Amino acid sequence: MSHQETYRHNQAYAEFLAGWDAGFYARYADTLKSGPKGSRLLDVGCGVGQVVARLDAEGYEAYGVDVSEPNIEKARQFSSRCQVYDGKALPFSDDFFSGVGALNVLEHVEEPEAFIRELVRVVEPGGRVLISSPNFFRAIGYRDYHPQMRGFSNKWRNFRRLLAKRRQIKNDPGSVRFDRMTPIVKEPFTPDDDAIVATNALEIAFFLQRAGCLIEGISCTDRYVARPIDWFLNLTPLRFLMFNAFVAARRIQMRA
Repeated sequence: MSHQETYRHNQAYAEFLAGWDAGFYARYADTLKSGPKGSRLLDVGCGVGQVVARLDAEGYEAYGVDVSEPNIEKARQFSSRCQVYDGKALPFSDDFFSGVGALNVLEHVEEPEAFIRELVRVVEPGGRVLISSPNFFRAIGYRDYHPQMRGFSNKWRNFRRLLAKRRQIKNDPGSVRFDRMTPIVKEPFTPDDDAIVATNALEIAFFLQRAGCLIEGISCTDRYVARPIDWFLNLTPLRFLMFNAFVAARRIQMRA
């Protein structure tokens, strides 16, 4: 069974997502907006549909897809435009949406490089692509939830690995791939520990650019915080070493 298939009938995950506070996804939902009211937007890995419901309420034509059947069962209480998909090929034509986003999804997909290309495929030229995932190369922070982020030795390793990635992107871009991780599976079910991709802002931005996007912004803060704090945290390249990978881009290239 593939990793994504473990979510197919995971009722515990659906119950967990149903308890999300709106503050968790508010910045993601607001940043996902692209185009005038009535524009089509897609939330990939939509969970139980809170983001779709929020965007619909603000006048957008929001869609959602997820690999989990229990998630979609709950999401369809908000919108009939939510559906199950296979986690690989989005069931939409090229250039269909004004904006597409994925919140805490990339770290769970088996082919993350292809996943990013697929997000870009369904966005029209000028449309927005938004990816928000944990930064598994954290070298600054505390109370880190994943073992790869904890402790001085891991943080030093993450710092060195990020520098190596920067060199690889510069000198041998064709060989760049996200690092893979062994999932940590717990009972009872705990989300996020079972990530299989070491997501980080540097590589997310790199693959978005390769897919024909212009990077609009890279942030280590995925939620709303006080503006001076947000400005300070994201002022320097240190944002690549902290917290999260929140990357917004615009598709600029027409498909050949």
